[in-house]
Amino acid sequence: MTDILLTHGYFLMADPAERAVMKPYPPLGLLYISSHLKAQGFGVEVMDTTFMDMAAAQATLAAKRPAVVGIYVNLMTRGNALRLAAAAKAAGATVIFGGPEPANYAEEYLSRGGDIVVSGEGELTLAELIPHLARHGLTELDQVHGIAYRDEDGGVRRTPARKQIADLDAQPFPDRDAIDLERYLQTWKTHHGVRSVSLIVARGCPYTCNWCSHSVFGHSHRRRSAQNVADEIEFIRDTYAPDQLWFADDVFTINQKWLEQFAAEMKRRGLRYPFETITREDRLNERVADLLAELGCYRIWIGAESGSQRILDAMQRRTNAVRMREMIALVQNRGIRAGTFIMLGYDGETWEDIDETARHLRLSAPDDVLTTISYPIKGTPYYDKVADRIAGGGAWQESSDRALTVVGRKSRRFYRHAQHWLAAESRLGRLEAAPRRDLLRHAKARASSALSRLAMYATRHEVEHG
Repeated sequence: MTDILLTHGYFLMADPAERAVMKPYPPLGLLYISSHLKAQGFGVEVMDTTFMDMAAAQATLAAKRPAVVGIYVNLMTRGNALRLAAAAKAAGATVIFGGPEPANYAEEYLSRGGDIVVSGEGELTLAELIPHLARHGLTELDQVHGIAYRDEDGGVRRTPARKQIADLDAQPFPDRDAIDLERYLQTWKTHHGVRSVSLIVARGCPYTCNWCSHSVFGHSHRRRSAQNVADEIEFIRDTYAPDQLWFADDVFTINQKWLEQFAAEMKRRGLRYPFETITREDRLNERVADLLAELGCYRIWIGAESGSQRILDAMQRRTNAVRMREMIALVQNRGIRAGTFIMLGYDGETWEDIDETARHLRLSAPDDVLTTISYPIKGTPYYDKVADRIAGGGAWQESSDRALTVVGRKSRRFYRHAQHWLAAESRLGRLEAAPRRDLLRHAKARASSALSRLAMYATRHEVEHG
């Protein structure tokens, strides 16, 4: 018997950007919830929509007619999640929304098919909700912590926050058997020649970057033991035979003592896989870089966001732009590719700040650069700061916070040109750092930089309007 069907509303083939990359990973959050609930004796089914289309997902809900449907929603999947909710309601299900977005828009989700919105981690809350719904339906929900719902008068009620899971080692590994993980592995193999599996070693981020959402884990940081993570890697090795790993943590190297223990445990077991992950410049040093190389790290993404110290301070990043360049060189010197993230358009950013970012990229010459144009995410301090100037997005149910902009800042068109300029400057930095000068590629990069800079100048007076 199925007590709950879990799903998420991400469709790979409907995402042009991800279709071009073809590096899908399964929804680990849902798989953790599934394994937790199954360990508690609940009947759980996961409808993984990654390789489905909307029509097939809706037909599945209509055919299965589950009593309860839990839908994970992030910034990218709002519209799809609402369409799945409508199909679930038509099939007679109680609909529960969770994930990083719904808690910030509880009223909107409850007005569009949701019966309950779960805030924070879902494992303990759903383990209490499922039997409650079976006994009491949608009544007496004030007894369940960590949720929002509509009361008898139609108002939105929020119950007290639920305590977080303290001992992550006691949690079962993600329920990868609930989905067709082999299809993910074969997709990776077909497009990239390797089989890649994702895992996480911790939950939460203690840092205070004011544009970043902490709606699920708050500012906590809870870490699994090195032994527990190595146990999971052994299980992954024996079950899925991967070629590489992706540690999907916010800041993988946050605790050097743990990293030392993890490296020793991996060595003791004879485990070593190429992997990539994410960190910050202030959590890197020579010893950490050595440990990463020893463990097999082939690429580490270092969140830069800006080359302007003024903007970094405004973001409350607590990082140093100059040291960022030193850390990029540090990992590169150990044979590790250095990737970095850049965010343009943060409130108050000037032409001079963008110049500083371009200079940063040219001097540091990272191997990979991903740029985004900033957007305010509801529930963050940045959103609150610019709330009276937020515009764009269109109809809420068909949009996302990624479509929001800030009135008065430079236009999206200007920032698209700026993105091209930063990419060209980064290429120039890599070409200039190469042992041998490729004159043709250097000339092309210079031309691209000049044209993008000219386009920026031509659009410098364009600003976002309400």
